[in-house]
Amino acid sequence: MLPDLNVAALVIAFLVLIFSLSVHEAAHAWSASQLGDDTAKRLGRVTLNPVVHADPIGTVLLPLIAMLSGAPVIGWAKPTPVNTRNLGHPRRDHILVTAAGPISNLLIALVASAAMRSGASSSGGWMDTLVDEALTLNVLLAVFNMLPIPPLDGGQILMALLPRRAAMRMGFLYEYGFLILMGLLFTGVLGYLITPPYYVILSWLR
Repeated sequence: MLPDLNVAALVIAFLVLIFSLSVHEAAHAWSASQLGDDTAKRLGRVTLNPVVHADPIGTVLLPLIAMLSGAPVIGWAKPTPVNTRNLGHPRRDHILVTAAGPISNLLIALVASAAMRSGASSSGGWMDTLVDEALTLNVLLAVFNMLPIPPLDGGQILMALLPRRAAMRMGFLYEYGFLILMGLLFTGVLGYLITPPYYVILSWLR
């Protein structure tokens, strides 16, 4: 049975998610271009245009299902291509490029937190919803993407930190990462992994 739906709140949440995912991927692309790899820049990925970054399943279908069912809203966009051979310091710079995505989400959350604390969103109505969604969704996206499961950002950072042989062994998870995430989601394990750090960060920002 579907929960009672607030259509306006769902639309705002979806728009915030689309914007946040676009910022996330644009941050990857921009940081890569600054560190020597213009692959994503040449493909037009240094942009906030959501059409360029959208993934039919991760950006549209899964978030809408989550919103309509009352489940936690998570999602992803098309991965930003990075050629690490073009980076000045491949391992270090790859970590920086990868971390730029979750960091961008935390920056959005910080802006939303500042707006909330300043009272800029205390007038009620859609502005309150917008600021609250910007805060909570971006904290959730940052925590979700830092899970150490390839191809999520946390998994890529872990692989870059591991010795080469261990990283190669872990690489097989790329092929099964989506299935692993779906399994964690539908068994409820994903919630147990995300909830503690999510609420800790949220308590700092609210």
